[in-house]
Amino acid sequence: MSECELSVIIVNYNVKHFLEQCLISVERASKNLNVEIIVVDNHSLDGSVEMVRKKFPAVSLIASPNNLGFSKGNNLALKDSKGEFALLLNPDTIVEEDTFDKVVAYLQKHNDVGGLGVRMLDGKGRFLPESKRGLPTPMVAFYKMFGFSRLFPKSRKFGKYHVTYLSEHETHEVDVLSGAFMLLRKSALDKVGLLDETFFMYGEDIDLSYRLQLGGYKNVYYSDTSIIHYKGESTKKTSVNYVFVFYRAMAIFAKKHFTKNNALLFGLLIHGAIYLRASVTLAVNVIRLGYVAILDFGVLLIGLLATLLVYQHYTGIETPKDLVQLLLPLYALIWIVSAFFNGAYDRPFLLRNFVRGMLIGTGVILVLYSLLPESYRFSRAVILVGSAVALFFGVGVKLFLAKINLFGFKLGNSTKRRFAIVGSAQEIERVVQLMQQTTIEPNFIAKVSDQVIDDLDEAFVGHINQLREITQIFNIEEVIFCAESIETSIILEQMSQLDGAKLDYKIAPPESLFVIGSNSINTSGELYSVLNINAISKPKNLRKKRLFDLVSSMVLIVLFPILAWLINNPGCFFSNALLVLFGQKTWVGYENSGENLYDLPTIKPGILSMAKIVGEQNPVKITQMNLLYAKDFSVRNDLSMLFRGWKLLGS
Repeated sequence: MSECELSVIIVNYNVKHFLEQCLISVERASKNLNVEIIVVDNHSLDGSVEMVRKKFPAVSLIASPNNLGFSKGNNLALKDSKGEFALLLNPDTIVEEDTFDKVVAYLQKHNDVGGLGVRMLDGKGRFLPESKRGLPTPMVAFYKMFGFSRLFPKSRKFGKYHVTYLSEHETHEVDVLSGAFMLLRKSALDKVGLLDETFFMYGEDIDLSYRLQLGGYKNVYYSDTSIIHYKGESTKKTSVNYVFVFYRAMAIFAKKHFTKNNALLFGLLIHGAIYLRASVTLAVNVIRLGYVAILDFGVLLIGLLATLLVYQHYTGIETPKDLVQLLLPLYALIWIVSAFFNGAYDRPFLLRNFVRGMLIGTGVILVLYSLLPESYRFSRAVILVGSAVALFFGVGVKLFLAKINLFGFKLGNSTKRRFAIVGSAQEIERVVQLMQQTTIEPNFIAKVSDQVIDDLDEAFVGHINQLREITQIFNIEEVIFCAESIETSIILEQMSQLDGAKLDYKIAPPESLFVIGSNSINTSGELYSVLNINAISKPKNLRKKRLFDLVSSMVLIVLFPILAWLINNPGCFFSNALLVLFGQKTWVGYENSGENLYDLPTIKPGILSMAKIVGEQNPVKITQMNLLYAKDFSVRNDLSMLFRGWKLLGS
């Protein structure tokens, strides 16, 4: 046995908070083994490198100047790794304290096993089917792409892609392991080779698993330990880009490993499936994300049309049909756009945002109406009464959707929830204080002790073994586990026992300024951070900032013939205006201070910054200015800085 038993390799790209939580769990799981931890950072812009250097000095860090992709990043570390075994681990995972002990011991006892995967759960404690997979032959891929595997999961014929006919609670030999947790025997890698760098993302784990089998090794799904994988493959299925990237990776695999005829058949199947699945995914996304806006558009149009018809009936004044067909949809669209920018379609849906958007939209319509030629006008009363009718219909539709809970439609306030926090008294108090510094306004907090004792302090409502009853009695909506005193295995056990359909989960890492988790299989994670006072990362602020950038860049482009004589480097100024217009940059952002002292939300690169305008050079003060800008965003501040720094717009 080599001196180093295990090399843990983590390729990271812009997921600093997940990475920190992952490394904490990895260090805890390494206490009984000789383990080296290698992090390859693919040119993250979120401060991941600084965080690793500051908080995990024992970790070997490879900071790449560009994004190498999954395969190249892992290969870079594998070539220098010293362990008898190498674990490819995603940064958005949390391992149990005894995971490494168990999986290393298993490989040491089974010399014919080249690769091993484990039972993976998502952020709500649900089993991720990609934990174990079959080889994607043309027919297996066909059954998956066209839904047969979902319809007949227990069939050995149709369920081969995720081998759903095999129990998740039993250890099995399988064809394909997941790259999120892929334990490899180094001697097997020496024989079959490293990851194929033709695959930039997705497919490389399938390719390596298959080559291990061709080399005479077994791949094993090991069920006796579990990990949390926040951003499982299932979370990405709603992305059209994922569909293209994933299925193209399948085409590369087929071309490499199948016979020419099979590869041709598979290629045709793949390309047909790409466009079919992309179309379906796009349609589902439009419905899932925009069905409320689509319903609103129809309802508002009906309300406005009904008002116009009543007006025409009682006044006898007919409005030309072509005018009705042009202006009524335009007015309804203005209301929808105004509602969108006022947060009416953020989840959970708030009626006050919709009402505010309608009122502002009505004002815009009246201004537009006053600018129209006389021949394009009909009674202003139609607009005012129509807006009231449309508002009534719009609110009514939302109350109805909430009543029937269509597509999970929910009215309410996302910050007012009922929480249970599990941990020591000191850690619970720390998390409560952190939440008080954010926009979170808990309706109720149940404090649950991590100690199973009878004589509990009166501040606690119970202990961790009573958590199921506590969540039911107090109607808890979200459970936060304090990771300092609770083992990951216990957290996973509790998540499996509780009602994941009704509860959301988060984990508070020790000594961190954030609480992280994943509330949905379609979300990559949620963050409670002390920066969320009026943080620039809020959806409504991002919309306001983008709208400001759009309007201001168009105005500046129109004024370019004049400004070109006044601004230094006019060519660069015009280029900046175009970059801002098309969303590649923003007019006001952060200044690079050379260090990252705070966890700042990610935004587009800025042309201007507070520090640049005042000429600040001190790195600490620059970072403080960045923090101030991130914590208290407003369009007024952006406009003020644009006026103050207009001579620097060509920088």
